[in-house]
Amino acid sequence: MGDIRGVLIQVAGARLLLPNATIAEVLSYAEPEPIAPAPEWLLGRTRWRGWQLPLVAFSRLAGLGVDQPGLGSKVAVLKALAGNSRTPFFAVVTQGFPRLVTVARDSLSTLGEDGDVLPTGVLARVQLNEDEALIPDLEALEGLVAEAVAQAA
Repeated sequence: MGDIRGVLIQVAGARLLLPNATIAEVLSYAEPEPIAPAPEWLLGRTRWRGWQLPLVAFSRLAGLGVDQPGLGSKVAVLKALAGNSRTPFFAVVTQGFPRLVTVARDSLSTLGEDGDVLPTGVLARVQLNEDEALIPDLEALEGLVAEAVAQAA
């Protein structure tokens, strides 16, 4: 495996490591349109290029902390990987701008034991050079978002 480009995203209580290719755009935070009824981690819908995207507070979903979006918060628009044509994108609240990183095989190591229980929506806990990060389970996250949006419809 050669080096890949990644993005570190700061959320309340953690950093997320994502492949750069999953990020469609980073926007300034704007108050989303509420979705009712919805789980507390689904903040509502945010507008992007004619789409109404579900806006996720990842830290709330994973039980890591409470995202308090506001001044300085950003929204990372992510491409859905599961091929759900109804929701080809969704958004995640971040604290500040995501940081581009190069991920080399020798700079990444898995943290924790095989039996460790990971938070909801988390695929792995890793160490990237000096940064601890969580790798989100994007397919599971997409499923949870699609299910929550469908139940609110």
